[in-house]
Amino acid sequence: MCRLVLDETGLLPHANAGALTAEELAALRSVAPSQGMMVESVAEDLACHRNCPDKVPARRLATLDAAGAAAIPFTTGLLVGIGETRRDRIATIAAIADAHARHGHVQEVIVQNFLPKAGTAMHTSAPCPRDDFLETIALARLLLPADVHLQAPPNLSDDFGDLLAAGIDDWGGVSPITADHVNPERPWPALDRLREVTEAAGHTLAPRLTVYPEVVAERDRFLDPGLHFAVMDRADAEGLGRDDPGAVFVQHLRPPSPEQVDDGIEILHLGPRSTAWYSGASVAPPRLVGRPAAAGGAVREVLDGVLLGQQPEEDELVTLFGARGQEVAAVCELADELRRSVVGDTVTYVRNRNINYTNVCTFKCRFCGFSKGPLSLNLRGTPYLLTLDDIADRVREAVAVGATEVCLQGGIHPDFDGDYYIDVTRAVKEAAPQIHVHGFTALEVTEGAARLGEPLAQYLTRLRDAGLATLPGTAAEILDDGSAPSSAPTSSTPKRGSTPTAPRTRSGCDRTSPSCSAASRHNATGSATWCAAGAAARPVASPSSCRCRSSTWQRRCTSSTRHGRRPTFREALLMHAIGRIAYHGLIDNIQASWVKLGSASAAQVLQAGGNDLGGTLMDENISPPPAHARPADGGRRLPRAGRATGPHAGAAHHAVRARRRARLSRCRRARPATAPATPTSMPRSKRWSSRPAWGVTTTWCSRWSSRRCAWAARRPTAAS
Repeated sequence: MCRLVLDETGLLPHANAGALTAEELAALRSVAPSQGMMVESVAEDLACHRNCPDKVPARRLATLDAAGAAAIPFTTGLLVGIGETRRDRIATIAAIADAHARHGHVQEVIVQNFLPKAGTAMHTSAPCPRDDFLETIALARLLLPADVHLQAPPNLSDDFGDLLAAGIDDWGGVSPITADHVNPERPWPALDRLREVTEAAGHTLAPRLTVYPEVVAERDRFLDPGLHFAVMDRADAEGLGRDDPGAVFVQHLRPPSPEQVDDGIEILHLGPRSTAWYSGASVAPPRLVGRPAAAGGAVREVLDGVLLGQQPEEDELVTLFGARGQEVAAVCELADELRRSVVGDTVTYVRNRNINYTNVCTFKCRFCGFSKGPLSLNLRGTPYLLTLDDIADRVREAVAVGATEVCLQGGIHPDFDGDYYIDVTRAVKEAAPQIHVHGFTALEVTEGAARLGEPLAQYLTRLRDAGLATLPGTAAEILDDGSAPSSAPTSSTPKRGSTPTAPRTRSGCDRTSPSCSAASRHNATGSATWCAAGAAARPVASPSSCRCRSSTWQRRCTSSTRHGRRPTFREALLMHAIGRIAYHGLIDNIQASWVKLGSASAAQVLQAGGNDLGGTLMDENISPPPAHARPADGGRRLPRAGRATGPHAGAAHHAVRARRRARLSRCRRARPATAPATPTSMPRSKRWSSRPAWGVTTTWCSRWSSRRCAWAARRPTAAS
C-alpha cells in the first residue's frame, strides 16, 4: 500500500502500523519516510489496555527502540485521561526521552486528551480534565529534548489556542477531505481558522511533510535512498512542505528519440500534471504581492534595520528567507520602496537574440537544458556546431527585426581553444558593427585563457578589442562552496566564477551577476559580498544588473532525481526581493528571468524590487521557457499579452504589464545607463549583534495534498 501511494500519487506515506518487529519496521522503511506508534502510557495496570497484547508497555517501548536502531523518523506520544496518574505521565515522557537520547529518531511527540465516545467500552468514562491535559503538554515540553517537536490535535479541544501557550509547536495532520477516524465526531478545524488562531498567538503557520526539516537535512542518515527524491520533490528550501496551492503529482517523464527534437530539451510528460506552481510549469503563480502586509519578531527587526540604513548580514538575510504569509508581502513592500528610490518606476528590457553556437560540452552542469555528451544523445537531440557564417547570418536576422544585442553562449567544446571565442566575436561585429556583444560565461573565458596558456587579463583585453562589450554571469550562479558541487561538479566553482571579475575591470568589460535561488539561499549574501568588492557591474537579480534566477532544476536533466522541483513561488519572489535589499547601495538593477519564471510570475517580481526583464530572447536553449510563455510558433520569445506574434513581441508585453502598474516600459541598451563606474557601499549606522536567526513557525500536516503538514510554533531554546 505504501508503495502504491508513493508511486501513483503525490502523497508521502506515513506508516502507523502499531507495535512491529525490527524486521517489519525495516521493510516499511524503504517505502515510508516516517513511521509512528503511540506509547500511550507505561502504566502496567490500565483497565483500557486489558486483553490487548499490542498495548503492553514493554512491547511498545521495544518497537520504539527498534525504530531508533533502524534510524526511522518516528512519531509517538501519550494519551492523557485513560486512568493513568501524573507520575505515570511523567514516566511515559521520560521513557520516550530516553529512547531519543539513545538514537535521536523521535521527531515528534503527540499529547492527546481522552474523550469518551458512544458505542465504546469507555463511553461512561469522564473526559480528560483540561488542566491535566495542559499540564502534561507543558511537562512534555520541559522534559523532552529541544529537537523533539510537540503536537496536540486541535479538533479535540474547543479552545485550541491554549495548546500553543502550553508549549506545542505542531498541529498534526489536518484534512478538509477525510475525517479523524479515531474521533469522527470531532471535525478538523478549517485551515483559515488554524491560521487565525496561530497568528493571534504571534506565530506563523507553515506546512510540513511527514518528516520534519531536521530529518530532510539529514536524509542520508534517516531516509532510504529510494525516498530521497520523493521527499525533496515535495520540500521547500527549509525542508518544510511546499506552500504553493494545488496538488503535486508524481511526474512520469519519458525522453523522446533524437529525431523528435531539435536543439532544445524536450520531454514527454505521462499521466496527470501537477496543479501547483513550479518554475517551468504552465500553472499561474499564487498572488503574494499586493496583499495585506505585516511582520513581527525577527523579520520585523531586520526590516526596521534596513529602513534605518543598516546593511543586513548573512543571519539577517537568512531570517528574511524564512518569511511566510503576511511577512512575505512586508519584505516585498520594502524591496519595492528601495527600488523606487533608486531607479524609479521605469521597467527596462533589451531586444536581443541568443546565439548558442554549439551544444557539445565536456562539462556536466546538471541544470543545463541543451548541452550534449555521449550519454545524452537519446535525451537532447543531435549535437551541432554553428559555422562562423551561420553565426553571422543569425546576427543579421536579429538586426533586421530590431535587436540591439546578441548574447553568445555555448558548450565547452573539446576542440575549442581561446581563439575560437575571439573569432566568433569578430564575426558578429563584422556582420553588424553596431550590435552590442554580450557573451561568454566565466567558464568559457577561463577555459579559453587556460587552453591558450594566456593570462586571463590579457585574454579578456583581446576579447574586448575584438568587440566584446559585456560578460554574462551565467555559469557562476552559485557562490556557495557547499551547493555548487552538487549542481555543477565540473562547472564554475565560486572561485572560478569570480576569477574573471578583477581582470575584466582592467580590461574594460562589464558583467552581470546571477543568483540562482534553487542553489542556496545564502547566495544573495555571497553575491552581495562579491559585488561590494567591485566584482560585478550587474548582478542579474540585473553596476549594471543582477538576475535573481528561479532555476528550473527539476527538469533540466530529466534522468536525474538528485533535486526536487524547487523553488516555491514564495522562495522565488523572496529571492528577488531580498536580492534588492542585499544589493542596495551596491547594484541598482534587479532583473527577473521571465524565461524561468513565466511572464505572470515576472510581473509580481516587478512589484517586489525588480525593475528589469532582461532580453526578449529570439532563441533560448539553456533554459527553455515555461510552457505558458512559449509562442505558438515554437520560438523562444516573450509573448504579447494574450497572443504571440512578431520577433520581439515581448516588448509590447512588457509595456502592457508596466502600464497596468502605472510604470513606464523602456527598451534599453545592454548596459543600463544608471550603472555607476564603481559599485558604492551603503552607509552603516550599526550592524546587528550576533544572535540566533530563529523564527516562530507553526507547522501543520495536510493529509489531502501532496504532503503532510503540521502546524508548529517553534520557540528559541538554550540549545539554539
